[in-house]
Amino acid sequence: MANKSADLRQKDVAALEGEVKELQRAHFGLRMQKATQQLSNTASLRVTRRDVARAKTILAQKRAESSSK
Repeated sequence: MANKSADLRQKDVAALEGEVKELQRAHFGLRMQKATQQLSNTASLRVTRRDVARAKTILAQKRAESSSK
C-alpha cells in the first residue's frame, strides 16, 4: 500500500487527474460486471474504490500545496 502511495506522490497534478479518471473507469467496469453477474472476485471492487480514494486524496493534497505557495 505504501508503494502505491509513493508512486502516486511522484506524479504531477495532470498525471494524477488522468490516474483518477482511469481508476474510476476501471471501477465502473467492475460494477457493471457485478451487475450482470460476470464478476467472480467482488473484492476487486473494494480495492479499486480505495485506489480511487488514495489517488484523489493525494491529488487534493498537491492542489492545496500548490495553491498555498
